[in-house]
Amino acid sequence: MVDYSHFHAVFPGQGPTPYSSKDVQEIETLRKSLNGVLFIDRVLKALSIGQGRTYPPKGDNGLRSMHKHICESKVSTHHKLSVFYYLLLDYDFVRGGKSQLAEEFAVNSGVPAKYQLLMRGLWHMDRKEFKFALEYLAHPSLPSEFADEIVAVLVLHAKDNDYSLPLAYYHTTQPVFKTSEAPDLLFGALVRTSITEALFFSRKYAESTRRLLFEKLVSTVLEDQALGGARIKELVGLPLDSFEEAWFQDYLTEGEGSKLKGASTAVETRQIITGRHRGQIRIRGMEDNAHGAKSARSAKAARWSVPCSSLLAFRLSP
Repeated sequence: MVDYSHFHAVFPGQGPTPYSSKDVQEIETLRKSLNGVLFIDRVLKALSIGQGRTYPPKGDNGLRSMHKHICESKVSTHHKLSVFYYLLLDYDFVRGGKSQLAEEFAVNSGVPAKYQLLMRGLWHMDRKEFKFALEYLAHPSLPSEFADEIVAVLVLHAKDNDYSLPLAYYHTTQPVFKTSEAPDLLFGALVRTSITEALFFSRKYAESTRRLLFEKLVSTVLEDQALGGARIKELVGLPLDSFEEAWFQDYLTEGEGSKLKGASTAVETRQIITGRHRGQIRIRGMEDNAHGAKSARSAKAARWSVPCSSLLAFRLSP
């Protein structure tokens, strides 16, 4: 077993080091791009290691000071070894692909496999290498540590509205979220990916939260009409239960949703689909060729009742 209390039993005495002023600046740039917080920051805070921001250590003296803080902390040995493992991944990064310092340390010191998976995954998250990160963080042996933060980062940093990574992480790990931000962000990603899936996701929550999510689903679809009429068709054709049916009508006729473009059309189309529309459906501005009316006055006043199926096709055409 490695005596990790000795500095050089953990860190090599020769070769490139990862905490030069240039390296530190690159890490700080990554931190800034991740809303000012790295995952290693969260780990150190959870373990009460050091005071304030201790990572990245600045030069050899900074690393020695951090090593001392880790050794003197009152956390389990496995947690201490896990932090050292993360730091050695930095060493491997600057030394190139053949460097295996972190792996060798894990074997020699007995870092549990699940801690290796977690810390390596978080290391890749901090480097914004999200695909690589999920290869480790989505492993079935891992508890959903930092699941809220992982989902938030993956959604906020999705490129070109491609939310496959956060959705893959969610479906694989099925985490229990601790905050409202993560499910809200994930729900937004779901709405833009699959409206039906977003509806089923909202049903997992209590009624008050569920209604808010449902209204967000409706508003997001109507606000993003530029994405195409197919999404609006999917919205008005959703398999809603009695609660959702009432929320749909209330939100788009009396609530904030009534201000949205296409709200009244969505309501009427939904009523047609569900067979609850009352009265004739009229289209203005068409000439009454069927009756041969030729006067300008008759043409201006012309109104026709049309079959519901015809109106539905008219309203839902892209």
